[in-house]
Amino acid sequence: MRIGALITAAGASSQTGQFKPMLNIGSISVAQRVVTTFQQAGVDRIVMVTGHNATALERHLSGNGIIFLRNEDYANTHMFESVKIGLEYLKDKCDAVITCPVGIPLFTASTVTALMSSHAKLACPLCQGRTGHPILIDITLIDGILADSGEDGLRGALSRIGVPMVPVPVDDPGILRDAGISGDYTELLQHHNRQLVRPVVAVSLAREKCFLDNQVAMLLMLIDETKSVRAAGKRMQLSYSSCWNMIRTLENQLNDILVERSQGGAKGSTSVLTPQAKLLLERYNAYEQTLREQAQTLYEEFFGELFE
Repeated sequence: MRIGALITAAGASSQTGQFKPMLNIGSISVAQRVVTTFQQAGVDRIVMVTGHNATALERHLSGNGIIFLRNEDYANTHMFESVKIGLEYLKDKCDAVITCPVGIPLFTASTVTALMSSHAKLACPLCQGRTGHPILIDITLIDGILADSGEDGLRGALSRIGVPMVPVPVDDPGILRDAGISGDYTELLQHHNRQLVRPVVAVSLAREKCFLDNQVAMLLMLIDETKSVRAAGKRMQLSYSSCWNMIRTLENQLNDILVERSQGGAKGSTSVLTPQAKLLLERYNAYEQTLREQAQTLYEEFFGELFE
C-alpha cells in the first residue's frame, strides 16, 4: 500500500509572531520533527505545501527528500486550500494520504503506523478520549474533498464526505499538542525523542563519483512527472543549473543519455526520461526499499531492547 504524507505549512505562525515551522523544539525545528516522523514511519512520498516564508522554509528542509508545492494565495485563503493543493497532487500517486498541519509536531511514528494499519478509509488517532492529528484519507475520497465548498475547512469537508471517521486508539498525547500554544514540552519531547531513534539508511551508487542517491532519484521522478527539469528542481528547491549538473554527472558516470530534452514550440522545451533512466529509477527505488526493510529488522535485533 502506497502512503503519501501531506504537511500544510502555508500560513503557520506562532502566538508570538515567530515563524512556527522553523522554531526549534529541542535541537531540531518543528518542521524537521514532522518530516522525520513521517520518514521513520516509511511513507512513500512527503509533500509540503508552503506559502508564507516559503523560500526560507524550503531551503531549511532542502535535501530532506520532500516535494514542495506552493499556495501562492496563502494570504487570502485558509488551510483547506493548501490541503486541496496537496491532495490534487497526490491523488493519482498513492493509495492513501496522511495529512497534518506543520504546527503539530510531536505525534510519533507508531501513531502513523497505527493509522496505516487500520484499513479504514478515513481515520484519526484517539488519545485520552480526544481525537487529533494526523488524519488518514483514502484516495477514493479525495475527489469529493476537492469538490467540497470548504465550509468549516477540512473538518467540514470530511463530515460531508459520507464516510465515518474511525478513531484509532494510540498512547500518544503528541497528537493533541499544537506547537503554537505556550507550555512545558519537556515530558512530551522526551517521549517523542525516545520514539525518534531509528536506523537512517542513505543509499548511493558510485563509480568514479557518486552518481545516484535519494536526491537524484527524486529529481528523475519529478522530471518524469512534470516533463520539465526546471519544474522538477523548483519542487525540490534546487536551481536549474544544479539539476543539470546532477544529470550530467549521472550520464557521464554511466556513459548513457538518461534525460532527453526537446527544444522550441509554443509550450517551450520539455525533458523526458529515457527507457534506461526509468528502469534505473525503478531498480533504485526497489533496492532502497529492500535495504530499509532489512535495516529495520537488523536494528530491532541489535538495538531494540536498548531504546524501548
